[in-house]
Amino acid sequence: MELRHLRYCVALAEVQNFTRAAERTHVTQSTLSHQIKQLEDELSVALFNRDGKSVSLTQAGRDFVDTITPILKQVDAAVGALKAPPDQLTGELRIAATHSFNVQLIPQCLAAFMDKFPRVKVVVEELSGDQIAQGLETGTLDLGISYRPAVPRGLWFEPLFNEELKLIMSPNHPLAKRKRVRMVELNGLPLALLTRNFSTRQLLDECFDAAGAEPQVVAEMNAISPMVELVRRTRLCSIVSDNALSGEPDLVAVALENPTPIRTPGLLWNRNRERPLATRYMANIIRELALQGQPR
Repeated sequence: MELRHLRYCVALAEVQNFTRAAERTHVTQSTLSHQIKQLEDELSVALFNRDGKSVSLTQAGRDFVDTITPILKQVDAAVGALKAPPDQLTGELRIAATHSFNVQLIPQCLAAFMDKFPRVKVVVEELSGDQIAQGLETGTLDLGISYRPAVPRGLWFEPLFNEELKLIMSPNHPLAKRKRVRMVELNGLPLALLTRNFSTRQLLDECFDAAGAEPQVVAEMNAISPMVELVRRTRLCSIVSDNALSGEPDLVAVALENPTPIRTPGLLWNRNRERPLATRYMANIIRELALQGQPR
């Protein structure tokens, strides 16, 4: 089966006449008739009723045409976009990322995207993982950069890289000169952490349980930036990714072990919705930069 078979089928379904369908597709009537018969033989089902000069779709033919018509439109749109210069791509791209990726990765990817596609308007939001999943589910977002959602919600998750979480503190903290800290050593340590509805906090709680540690969580916050600022101003520690510390002076990050908390960020989109060309281009840019390691 080839694309031409599908195009001939749709043309014949629209005009229900072999002569006019042949004219529309720029082939002879005999060629069109042969191609349609070839398609029916391959599918082992009659797509058209033929009664003299009259042609009509069978029920199977109607179902088939209804399915392939939007597919052919997508193929034509994709081919047309490839032939058009990148700066002619227009529209709006709506993406969202959690804080740690919005600090450095997203601006870097956005700069590369805007350089190639200056006529596409990009709307970027910084949201929690749950909010990103909800936006993708309802269609208010085209693409998300987050962690695998606890509830799939019909979303597709594509892992990008592994990200190690580290213990952060002010330079004068007793643990600041350590190269590594075991999780069990956090038992009773005053910490500022994200609230329990964050997947990162859930991961950390699992690590605490595995190590038999029960830190003293004296502050819970629903945003990373103010939590990092609190650590800078106090003798509290917190646990965040290196990406979240971009541009944050006067803080020390120490590796954790036994176990080492590791998250896997990735791309998120709705598997049941069409991905516009701009979304696919942005996803490619994010993949390329993620493969290079840490954002520059």
